[in-house]
Amino acid sequence: MLKYIIQRVLATIPVILLVAVITFSLVHIAPGDPAAVIAGDFGNPDDIIRVRKQLGLDKPIYEQFGIWFSHVVRGDLGSSIFSRYPVTDLIMQRLQPTLVIALASEILAVVIAVPLGVLAAWKANTLIDRAVMLFAVLGFSIPVFWLAYNLIFLFAVRLDWLPAVGYVPISDGIVPWLKSITLPSISIAVIFAALIARMTRTTMLEILREDYIRTARAKGLNDGLVLVRHALKNASVPIVTVIGLGLAGLIGGLVVTETVFAIPGLGRLIVEAVLRRDYPVIQGVMILVTMAYVFVNLVVDLSYAYLDPRIRY
Repeated sequence: MLKYIIQRVLATIPVILLVAVITFSLVHIAPGDPAAVIAGDFGNPDDIIRVRKQLGLDKPIYEQFGIWFSHVVRGDLGSSIFSRYPVTDLIMQRLQPTLVIALASEILAVVIAVPLGVLAAWKANTLIDRAVMLFAVLGFSIPVFWLAYNLIFLFAVRLDWLPAVGYVPISDGIVPWLKSITLPSISIAVIFAALIARMTRTTMLEILREDYIRTARAKGLNDGLVLVRHALKNASVPIVTVIGLGLAGLIGGLVVTETVFAIPGLGRLIVEAVLRRDYPVIQGVMILVTMAYVFVNLVVDLSYAYLDPRIRY
């Protein structure tokens, strides 16, 4: 077990290095000169040269990467070109809404999707199974912004139960905080639950055909015990994979939802940075999102050893 954990942790090191290289390269390959943007429309060539020197863009690309990566390792992501605030502070200001909505959406999706997937597999080829698959198909087909706008129209405009836009920190009260994240979380959870439900159903159908399931039923175990203890546990590896990678994706993929609900999260921060060619902010957010992917993927890999002891060998 310990050897397996050490191997998985060491395997993340080259991934992190590769992510750093790609993140740095993509920003510099993209069209547009940040020095020209900062100099403004009335900046002359001398102004652009001066700005490039201040930003260190006149140095060779490998030297720029070395300086940038050494700062990243120390936790220094630089400062925004326009606001002059440290990128770390800007990310921390925007991290809470994104992280809260991502976790709430993930929990809600899992609570909805896993029981539905198990139920659909248990009642395969019945009306219940078809209803669950209809929900899954609709979840894949409906754009998240369309669902978000309809939720706003119903619960905020017509019923006036929940706020239409904005985010309330938890420090301002639990009830206002819950109201502010309810609609964004539901709009994302419905879409994500469709994927988990389909994966759960497919995996459970394969497990329910195994001989040990028939043996468990022949011993007189009730269906609930067979489904949860014997079938769901053995089907959990692909389900956990989808859930884990989905959580990492939600952290960086809330751009549309945050825009619709006017939530000051990481999604809106990266959009604003891209529009202004604010390279330090773009690099900082990309590093954060990719590190989230690496960390969640590591946790998922380590969970395999617990869910299926054969994997550690």
